[in-house]
Amino acid sequence: MAETRSTSGRGTHAVHGWSAAALAVLLPLGLAACTSPGPPAAATQAAPTETPSSTGSPGGEATRDSFGNVDFYTTAAGDTPAAVAAAHKLSEGKLLQFNGLQPGVTLAPGTRLRLIPAAPLSGASGPADIDPNGIPRSYAVQSGDTLGGITYRFNLTEEQLAEANKVPFSYERGGNYFIRAGMVLQLQKNPVDSRSGSGSSVNNSFGQTVYYTTVDGDSFDSLGYEFRSTTTQILLYNPSLAADQPIPAGTRLRLIPGDLKIDGAQGTFTTDAQGIPLTYTTAPGDTEQQISFRFGVTQLRSANRPSKGTGGAWYEFTDLPGGELAAGQTISVALDKPINNPERPRTCPAVSYS
Repeated sequence: MAETRSTSGRGTHAVHGWSAAALAVLLPLGLAACTSPGPPAAATQAAPTETPSSTGSPGGEATRDSFGNVDFYTTAAGDTPAAVAAAHKLSEGKLLQFNGLQPGVTLAPGTRLRLIPAAPLSGASGPADIDPNGIPRSYAVQSGDTLGGITYRFNLTEEQLAEANKVPFSYERGGNYFIRAGMVLQLQKNPVDSRSGSGSSVNNSFGQTVYYTTVDGDSFDSLGYEFRSTTTQILLYNPSLAADQPIPAGTRLRLIPGDLKIDGAQGTFTTDAQGIPLTYTTAPGDTEQQISFRFGVTQLRSANRPSKGTGGAWYEFTDLPGGELAAGQTISVALDKPINNPERPRTCPAVSYS
């Protein structure tokens, strides 16, 4: 793959190294004690409208995806392949290749140019569903696909792909969730109310939202995209809600499992006065990944760093390769209140949950 893409749709896609075991089990097992959410069903995406381009090409029109990435461009008088390619941060050679054009071609006004590959490619060799304007909507993962190949082919960043599938990007890094043959990935978001997401949030010390108070315009889709939680998960964490009913404004939503025990995180925990988890006592079979998922933790080991040196967390394992912790250990699930030394007593105002 000769070219990479950036946060605006083009540039470098860094594939971060997260533990392969972390994501092989994180979402499939995170809710195994109740219902595994699985990939969202294919969405019907509203067709993007042709709007004036703001990319610098004179007078042309851009067709954008749901994230604002330009996938097609309709030329205006005076446009050249070099100018169009430069305006969209694409090489002229790629622009010509995507459109089956020869070097030196003159572009007539009204020519619709592809800014994304026209066909399957190495690393993204499967079929895609597209809308009437040509915008890719969903994709079936094939054996041998890569995260870089998929994001390149569909002009998305890794973060955008995670958002479209309501997957926490901090847990997805490395592609372990997305890159599974047979999985159908969503490539776009459904339209949401512009008022959504403006409610108040209560975050933990890792920056993860634990509680959110809803406003008019919030929906399962809008909250799912913003907080990376599927409708199934939101309903499990908030049993008073119903999938076929609107979410009342002023509802305090829980956005992590918390009280809901899940496979690999069956122990008890304490919270502060706001309900933010502080400590957790491990149960048999608990793993680092599932504990992190249950409490919205991104750096469990950092919250349990040793008091001296730079070694790993102090807590003990019964199965190091599988990440299984020894039962009966009280560990921190708050980055700003680490338990540096398990021998030292700690006094944190807390409410205990059984």
